[in-house]
Amino acid sequence: MGRGVKVAVIGGVFAVMVGGAGYGAYNVVSALDGDGGSGGSPRSGPPSGDEIGETSEKFFAAWEKGDATTAASLTNNAATAGTLLTAYGEGAHITGVEITPGTATGATVPFTVKAKVSYEGTTKPLTYESRLTVVRGETTGRALVDWKPSVVHPRLKDGDTLVTEESATPQIQAVDRDGTVLTKEKYPSLAPVLATLREKYGDKAGGTPGVELAVRHTTANTPDTPLLTVTEGKPGKLETTLSAGVQAAAEKAVKRYGESSVVAVKPSSGEVLAVANNRADGFNAAFEGRVAPGSTMKIITAAMLIDNGVTSMNGPAPCPATAVWQSQAFKNITGMEPNESATLANTFLRSCNTGFIKLIDEDPLTDASLTTEAEERFGLKGDNWQTGIISFDGRVPASGGPDRAANAIGQGQVQMNPLNMASVTATAITGEFRQPYLVPFDLDDRKPATAKGLPQGTAAQLKQMMRLTATQGTAQEAMSGLGGDIGAKTGSAEVDGKSTSDSWFTGFRNDVSAAAMVEEGGHGGDAAGPIVADVLRAGG
Repeated sequence: MGRGVKVAVIGGVFAVMVGGAGYGAYNVVSALDGDGGSGGSPRSGPPSGDEIGETSEKFFAAWEKGDATTAASLTNNAATAGTLLTAYGEGAHITGVEITPGTATGATVPFTVKAKVSYEGTTKPLTYESRLTVVRGETTGRALVDWKPSVVHPRLKDGDTLVTEESATPQIQAVDRDGTVLTKEKYPSLAPVLATLREKYGDKAGGTPGVELAVRHTTANTPDTPLLTVTEGKPGKLETTLSAGVQAAAEKAVKRYGESSVVAVKPSSGEVLAVANNRADGFNAAFEGRVAPGSTMKIITAAMLIDNGVTSMNGPAPCPATAVWQSQAFKNITGMEPNESATLANTFLRSCNTGFIKLIDEDPLTDASLTTEAEERFGLKGDNWQTGIISFDGRVPASGGPDRAANAIGQGQVQMNPLNMASVTATAITGEFRQPYLVPFDLDDRKPATAKGLPQGTAAQLKQMMRLTATQGTAQEAMSGLGGDIGAKTGSAEVDGKSTSDSWFTGFRNDVSAAAMVEEGGHGGDAAGPIVADVLRAGG
């Protein structure tokens, strides 16, 4: 009799749960056995299809009910998962969760979340897609959700949480130099830039805050990432130096290659016309990158040679097959013919490494000469630029030993990004250092960095050498078809652990300078060159 009652009860529960909605269904045997096991040794090996289905269903069911404790217990990091899942309901005010799974691929289950965000009487719908993966617990042998914050929302990373509240700063309506509204939807590369501008200038642009669902980051100086506007505030108008047309060209150009970045600057003023990145990590490498710039650095090295009287554009700069500096041998790119009678202009336009290295020990040069040139002439003094957002402002340390030679050709300890090199080009062709900037200085009384710039004779020679490089040298193919006054310099930077060098290119057309970098893009003219050419075509 007892046995018959037990079966009847189980059957009744099973019928009710299957007939119910959502993920109330569960495996009867698992309900009896606890973890679906027989009490023996923990299971091993990848989870079975049944385990993947059962675990994901239970997790979804608990999540839908707002039962953070139960949902977290079905993951392999219950403490961390519980904190975020609790915040999902309490801090983010997300309710009415309905989860629809897609077709699993192996142990990964995609799903769609439909829910509501409610705050002080206002409710807005929320829909997004995510995925989870089921793994075998290392100690228990249970099938568990492999915990990652992105399970809860794809924009979440370790340490992040979700909040719904009145935004810390009002929204902004950023406009370009001609009044065109700039949005992250139309210009995706600007998303982190606009977020930073809002965080810094939202309370200065005249707007009023609204209520938002946002990702709150734990990383220092990282503003919240808005996900959904619950209550509209009044955005303040923020004028920028950007050009919508040049920005659109930059956005399109970086899509040619992954892990690429570009910046365009107006040399006569220092105004930033465009900043774009195509990176999987969302990092603003265009402004914040810190990598070797390769032979684009030879613009500064050439200026050092000219300013110190070592040589001139038409003076000697022999290009041997190899050059040895303090026991380290340096070579040129494969296939470059030596030219012992080369001028500096010829060595520059062909990007001959040995020609520059042979001259760095000439009087009066010292280990600090390249640093002095970079800092005093080109404004690369290290993190004192006031662009309006975070930027790394170049590093050219005084170096002895082999690094003195390596620095001269953009390797060694030199670090740059496209913003720095676009500015270097602007200084080279005008003779004046004008610190790049994105928003007017008087908005918050920022003071621009200063440097004394170049003698006009030096600038004239650099500009002419860049013209020759664009029309007869290594940049000729990339710059072909561009009219107006054009010039360029190519570069490729070797990176430890990578078989292919980073591609660098910087150039100008009339009153626009631009620089780009493509990680593992090879020669400068191959990848970064076409990106710069497209931007110059739009801006010049």
